[in-house]
Amino acid sequence: MLKKKALVYLYTGNGAGKTTAALGVCLRAVGHGLRAVVVQFMKGRKDIGEYKIQAKLKNFELYQFGRRGWVDLKNPAKEDIEMARKGLRFVEEKILKNPPDLLVLDEINLAAAIGLISTKEVISLLDKVPAKTTVFMTGRYASEELINRADTATEMVMIKHVLEKQGIAARRGIQY
Repeated sequence: MLKKKALVYLYTGNGAGKTTAALGVCLRAVGHGLRAVVVQFMKGRKDIGEYKIQAKLKNFELYQFGRRGWVDLKNPAKEDIEMARKGLRFVEEKILKNPPDLLVLDEINLAAAIGLISTKEVISLLDKVPAKTTVFMTGRYASEELINRADTATEMVMIKHVLEKQGIAARRGIQY
């Protein structure tokens, strides 16, 4: 039986590796000749590996809807809200005009959790994604509604992390 909606995978939790895991799926998809599109919410740094690799990888696109700095999770700026809303509109336009084989909505769980966008809007967007597209959503604090909407949900649990335990700085090519 064919599924009428896109398959949705969700990575959440306080552990590291949510974005990295989704990017790994992109690498796998591109290796098979599929088109992967990553839309990053709350991120705007151009010096990160996944942004830079676009110039070298065929069938891989990355778009950012965030500013360079960190979002105040307890009191997001109006600019953060506007950028997240612009990101949602962009995704909707992208899936209607030229849907990719793989769509990663990076940090969308967190964007919804802190009120930049609503969970209802995210679910509405997911319901518009064509069945040919597989969706991966990442970010901490995924709501119960988003977890229930996903076909597969994985929680990343922090056991220990070199950045916290040993005070080692984030390394280019490993953490970003």
